[in-house]
Amino acid sequence: MNRRQYLAGGGALMVAGVGATCLGLRNMGSMAEYNASVAATRSALEQAPGMSDLIRYATLAANSHNTQPWQFKISDVGIEILPDMARQIAIVDPDNHHLLASLGCAAENLAIAGGACGKPGELSFSLANDGAVTFTFGSGSPVEAAMFDAIPKRQSTRGDYDGKAVSSGHLQALSAAAAVPGVDLVLMTDRPRIDRVRDLVVAGNNAQVANAAFVRELKTWLRFSPRQAMVTGDGLFSASTGNPALPEWLGRVMFDLVFKAKAENEKCARQLASSAGVAVFVAQKEDPEHWVLAGRACQRFALQATALGLKHAFINQPVEVAGLRPELATLVGLPGRRPDLVMRFGYGAALPFSARRPAESVIIS
Repeated sequence: MNRRQYLAGGGALMVAGVGATCLGLRNMGSMAEYNASVAATRSALEQAPGMSDLIRYATLAANSHNTQPWQFKISDVGIEILPDMARQIAIVDPDNHHLLASLGCAAENLAIAGGACGKPGELSFSLANDGAVTFTFGSGSPVEAAMFDAIPKRQSTRGDYDGKAVSSGHLQALSAAAAVPGVDLVLMTDRPRIDRVRDLVVAGNNAQVANAAFVRELKTWLRFSPRQAMVTGDGLFSASTGNPALPEWLGRVMFDLVFKAKAENEKCARQLASSAGVAVFVAQKEDPEHWVLAGRACQRFALQATALGLKHAFINQPVEVAGLRPELATLVGLPGRRPDLVMRFGYGAALPFSARRPAESVIIS
C-alpha cells in the first residue's frame, strides 16, 4: 500500500498519518539552512578568481526546470560548455531546444564574469558533442559592471508582481542589453497583446496538464523540502515558486491533488495581469547555434532587468506546445519564425533563490 492510499484509507488511519507528518517535518530541513546553503553558491567573486569560481558564476544562469544541463571542460585556451544529456527533459523539450538555450545562458554569464575579472574572451559554437559553446581566452567585450554585479542576484521570480509600469528609458535599456546578432527581441507592454499571450499560456497549460508524460517528467524535477533541494542542488523548489515547503512525501501527495489546469490557468492569468510586460525572443534561424544565441540574449535581458530592480519569470508554454508557436509568431510580428523563449517582467518581491550544484560537480576532465 503506497502513502497516497494510506492517507486516503479513512479515519482509522489519520492518527498514523499525523505521526508521519510530524516525522516528515522534523526531517525536512529548515529554510534557514537552505538560505545559507544557497547564499554560499552566490557569494561574490574574489578579485582574481580561479576557473572553478568563474564556472560557479556561469551555473547561476537561467535554465529550464533548473536541470542545470551543462558540463564544463577547462583547458589552457579556454572553457568549453558541453550539454549534459543525462539531464534532458525529453517530453517538454524533445529537440533539446531549451537545453541548448540554457547553455547559451551559462555562456553569457561566463563571458561577463570573465571580462569583469581580468579573463576576457570570446564565445563560439560548435555542433560537436551534441552542441558545445567555447569561451576562448583573449580579447573580449568591454567590462559590463552592472550586469556582472547582477549575476548572483538574478532569479526567475515566479510570483505576483505589483502591476507598476516600466519606464520607456528602462525598456530601451532592456532592449539594448539583449541585442545579440541573430536574435530579435519583441517587448509587449500593451494590455491587449499581453492578454493574447495569456490566452496562449492558458492553451499551453491545458495541453501540458492533460499530458500524463509531461506531468510525470515535471514531478521528477520538483523539490518540496529544503533538505531535498539542498541534497540534489537542482530542480524546482516549492518555496522558490511561492509555495510552502513540505515533507517530500506530503508534497508529492499534495501536488497530485492541486496540480490541475484550472488552478494553473488562474495563477498564470493573475501573474500576467500583475506584470508590466512580456518579452519574446525569436532567433533568426531554427538551429542549435541560434538556440544558444537566444539563450544568450535572454540571459542578458534578465541580468539587465535585475540591475534595474525588475523581476522576471519564464512563461514558455506557448513555445513548448508546438501548435501554439505560429500564433505567437504572428502576434509578435514575425510570422513563419519559431519563437524561442517567453518572459514576463515587472516589479515585485524576491522569493527564495533556486539551488545550484557545486561547481566541482559540473567540471569534467
